[in-house]
Amino acid sequence: MAGGSPKHHQLENQRKRITWILGVSGLCIVFYVLGAWQGSTAPTKPSEVYNRIGCQPGLSTNEDQSSSSSSSSSSLPVELDFESHHRVEINRTSEAQKFPPCDIQYSEYTPCQDPIRGRKFDRNMLKYRERHCPKKEELLLCLIPAPPKYKTPFKWPQSRDYAWYDNIPHKELSIEKAVQNWIQVASWGAYLLKRNIVAMSFAPRDTHEAQVQFALERGVPAMIGIMASQRIPYPARAFDMAHCSRCLIPWHKYEGMYLIEVDRVLRPGGYWILSGPPIRWKKYWRGWERTQEDLKEEQDAIENVAKSLCWKKLIEKDDLSIWQKPINHIQCIKSRKVYKTPHICKSDNPDAAWYRDMETCITPLPEVSSEEEVAGGSVEKWPERAFAVPPRISSGSIPGITDEKFQEDNQVWKERVSHYKRIISPLTQGRYRNVMDMNAHLGGFAATLTKYPVWVMNVVPAKSEKDTLGIIYERGFIGTYQDWCEAFSTYPRTYDLIHAGNVFSIYQDRCDITYILLEMDRILRPEGTVVFRDTVEILVKIKSITDGMRWKSQIMDHESGPFNPEKILVAVKTYWTAQPQKSQEQQ
Repeated sequence: MAGGSPKHHQLENQRKRITWILGVSGLCIVFYVLGAWQGSTAPTKPSEVYNRIGCQPGLSTNEDQSSSSSSSSSSLPVELDFESHHRVEINRTSEAQKFPPCDIQYSEYTPCQDPIRGRKFDRNMLKYRERHCPKKEELLLCLIPAPPKYKTPFKWPQSRDYAWYDNIPHKELSIEKAVQNWIQVASWGAYLLKRNIVAMSFAPRDTHEAQVQFALERGVPAMIGIMASQRIPYPARAFDMAHCSRCLIPWHKYEGMYLIEVDRVLRPGGYWILSGPPIRWKKYWRGWERTQEDLKEEQDAIENVAKSLCWKKLIEKDDLSIWQKPINHIQCIKSRKVYKTPHICKSDNPDAAWYRDMETCITPLPEVSSEEEVAGGSVEKWPERAFAVPPRISSGSIPGITDEKFQEDNQVWKERVSHYKRIISPLTQGRYRNVMDMNAHLGGFAATLTKYPVWVMNVVPAKSEKDTLGIIYERGFIGTYQDWCEAFSTYPRTYDLIHAGNVFSIYQDRCDITYILLEMDRILRPEGTVVFRDTVEILVKIKSITDGMRWKSQIMDHESGPFNPEKILVAVKTYWTAQPQKSQEQQ
């Protein structure tokens, strides 16, 4: 029989129609993916990233000097255009804004530790040297200039022993101290790095000797700070060891408050080392320009405070003493019958340290079941410690962060750093030394970078929903709390690479992100790199501002591909310096 039933013909037509629809849809998807790949593929060659983001290896351009500007223009690529790929309605006035260089007097400007502003505050307990940030109307809308002859610092480990005089603002100091080993500032921390021990140098903003700046110039971790009336910006049980050499802190005064603060940030079983006056005053007092009676009284008072904290003195040799904090508070609680003060704090968040006054009570340690148990849990030895599950996670003390999430985070960062190595070739070539993670979370970025000669300042935004800085320290890394609506406690030009993952999603409704970006420019070295991770809308807004800050940048796809809504913006701060000041004779 020829043909078929009407029902059969109807089914056959439906099949053809469905086949045609699927075929057209498949072709659309293929061409869409092909177009996205061609328009957004990340660079894979080491030299390609410089061409894409507008920076040549070893390039030095000074946009303030016409001769340098003309020579650099031929080296930079054609102006990049992202409009066809990422079009968002943005403020055109903000996009067109060009930020001028600040006056050269601001070359070493530290906004929240400015000595001029500090003079307005109480000198009692050195409060005038604490953080005092400028008001909104005092904020600068200009770019902090580098000194006229600024040079890229030496690579590590050569930088440990050498620094360029032209990068040091205090000429009188570098000349006057040239034969006095001023470069040895923070050398204790520098040489501990040879033993895979990361130390944090912490010193006040000094109008006469920029110790923190020298440390950072040499590639040694450091930040501006002081023990005055407020807690130092670290969580409880953070440091394995604390060291103070001739730091002139009155440890025995104010009911032992400063030693109590050291006790708060020391891990159970941690060590405190004090060198210099008044240790072993009987032998060294003649060179200290103080009376024997004064020195004896101070050392006796320090010894008494240490005993009241239940610390055990281990050694006193030369002008150095070492004490050890107990691993738990079982015996210490019993000894309160002997030492009535300081008492154990009753209700307190021991990790709260952002603009929080110091206290004269002992920070309690987590409870234990025996005298041999380490309060809060023991940590693994290095390097296993970096990837072992931290005690704060395994104990469940931070809600929502489990062992599984910790392992997932490590895997995420392994993939991210692998991607960064392709798009930012200097990451593995020793060009970067000082790295900052502005939103560090669990410290996964720092952990993944341990195989490279870099150190990471892990920043946990103050008032975060989850305070994870204690986890980062348990992994063996360093970090600090910070509110990014304020300036960071460091000198200009102290970081080579800054990672900003979802920072602007957090702060876009808290403060003007323009000032956060200007602060990033202040602390970033010339030719330093920033990696932003955020939504396209936020990244386009960021780029519209950084284009006026002499940065060269490009928006790229997420490492997982073009369909991920999170994108990456890689930016490089171009090299430029302040104009040399004319002498009176030239004028």
